[in-house]
Amino acid sequence: MAEDLNIQTGTKQEQYESLIPQIEGLLHGENNLVANLANISAALKQQFNWWWVGFYWVIDDELVLGPFQGPVACTRIKKSRGVCGGAWEQSKTLIVEDVEKFPGHIACSSASKSEIVVPVFNNGVIVGVLDVDSEHLAHYDEIDRLYLEKIVSLIPHP
Repeated sequence: MAEDLNIQTGTKQEQYESLIPQIEGLLHGENNLVANLANISAALKQQFNWWWVGFYWVIDDELVLGPFQGPVACTRIKKSRGVCGGAWEQSKTLIVEDVEKFPGHIACSSASKSEIVVPVFNNGVIVGVLDVDSEHLAHYDEIDRLYLEKIVSLIPHP
């Protein structure tokens, strides 16, 4: 298990490519879901210094707040509501350049300006989402989508 992250500079792609093996090291041999989601959130926050990064997990037909890094957040989100509920409903990653222009956006924090939400699948079923917010407009792109989808695919499911 890795105990410290080696924070990289360089292009976004170089940062992800350095971070992924480190996340794999954090996850190796650990089957506790909460511990793994917490370490992934912390690793992403530490590497990229995003405003908010964390997970919502599907519980009783709602997304319920899970491990995260950042300011306090909304606790429960209905399917199709906001960016997280939209990604869950559509079963795909959503990249929103300006959250104020997203229909039904849930304003957990007025500092959040852009967002990417990546579904977490287990055997083809969405079990949660990774939610990442930035205080900058148009902060996320296809590079983020590609690498964040790879990262959530690493999550071991009990």
